[in-house]
Amino acid sequence: MSTLTIIWIALPFFVGFVGYLLPQSNRYLSFGVAIASLGCALLLFTQPPLDLQLLDNFGVTLLLDPLSGFFILTNALVTAAVILYCWNSDKTAFFYLQTIMLHGSVNAAFACTDFISLYVALEVIGIAAFLLIAYPRTDRSIWVGLRYLFVSNIAMLFYLVGTALVYQANHSFAFVGLQNAPPEAVSLIFLGLLVKGGIFVSGLWLPLTHSESETPVSAMLSGVVVKAGVLPLVRIALLVEDFDPLIRLFGVSTALLGVGYAVFEKDTKRMLAFHTVSQLGFILAAPEVGGFYALTHGLVKSALFLIAGVLPSRNLKELQHQPIPTSIWIALAIASFSISGFPLLSGFGAKVLTMKSLLPWQVIGMNIAALGTAISFAKFIFLPRDQQQKSGKLQPGFWAAIALLIGGLFLANIAYYEAYSLENIVKPLATIFLGWLVYFLIFRQTVLKLPSLLEQFDHLIGVMSLMLILLFWMVLA
Repeated sequence: MSTLTIIWIALPFFVGFVGYLLPQSNRYLSFGVAIASLGCALLLFTQPPLDLQLLDNFGVTLLLDPLSGFFILTNALVTAAVILYCWNSDKTAFFYLQTIMLHGSVNAAFACTDFISLYVALEVIGIAAFLLIAYPRTDRSIWVGLRYLFVSNIAMLFYLVGTALVYQANHSFAFVGLQNAPPEAVSLIFLGLLVKGGIFVSGLWLPLTHSESETPVSAMLSGVVVKAGVLPLVRIALLVEDFDPLIRLFGVSTALLGVGYAVFEKDTKRMLAFHTVSQLGFILAAPEVGGFYALTHGLVKSALFLIAGVLPSRNLKELQHQPIPTSIWIALAIASFSISGFPLLSGFGAKVLTMKSLLPWQVIGMNIAALGTAISFAKFIFLPRDQQQKSGKLQPGFWAAIALLIGGLFLANIAYYEAYSLENIVKPLATIFLGWLVYFLIFRQTVLKLPSLLEQFDHLIGVMSLMLILLFWMVLA
């Protein structure tokens, strides 16, 4: 099993190289790698956890267990859907190469439980993501990609210094060493992970990056890439009890911040990007069930970005006067119902499990965030539709990708059938209907543009410094 694990981690990088030599086969090779990850993820739910330590204390520590299984499964399904979406497009071998490199480095990050190998994985993720963001080679895409790369690299410099301090204190890079590390080490590492994961104000680079990328790239970024910075925080919360309250606090703050922007946003892709920030907060708010929530969010958010890419406009005000084809509306409504927590979809089970795992001080904040989610996605659910209108010119693989992602939402729902009790069903339904009511009474006609000052590049760097001071104070406290 250990040998197979190492082969599985190395496979995407080998296939990426072969795909360049055999450009006609790159779609099949890339899709095959995604299927291999799918098989590995499903195997993790039936096998005991696999803990590998290579090169003693100086090297790589890998842990493959059901928690990482949820994240790897998300990566496999989202990558497969993106490849299907692009199947008959004009994407070059370079695009598929970078997609599968990104897939492999994200898998590696999900398996790491030591800070130095995680650093390597996160840096490779940053480079591959930059190349995909800048793939169209327009001035705009190159600037957005460089902005992402600069912010990522600066955050990783802080993280690397923290990693060195952890090793100095423990002679080991393992996550558990954070417990004995000095406060400045904890603060530096947390800052790097908060930025990479798109958490709280450190994650305000995310809305512009995700909304301005090409549709399949947006789906990858929001569906799986940001979770490479979130899973380590979830593991730290589970391994080091002292940091659990701090990570939960960032979870609640992030959920409220993201949804606070999303309810006022009138651009479809920016709304989805802000909601990615909010949903990452849900994962951190209840670390013990964060894996299942990450799976649900990855599937639904990737589907929503792919659907948003085929809508006639990104402006929600314009879409209210432009009926969309019924087939596209159905897919959009199903995904919106799931993320709102409607029964029969996995978003319901994820919301129920998360709400039941909250500490008392978290309940009010997370209920407000859940209400904001219902308000936000009422914008999609109540768009006008036209049964006579045809879907128009879509990517040939569009429906295959959507079927895979939405099918996953229905299948994942079966795993948590015990969530279906009268009490558990009534509360999410009441929240959704209240959200719809608030949407019609207040937000449907409201035009309020929140300032984007903190999203500017220079302010993003300044916020890192302020967050570092705040983290140091919180860790000391």
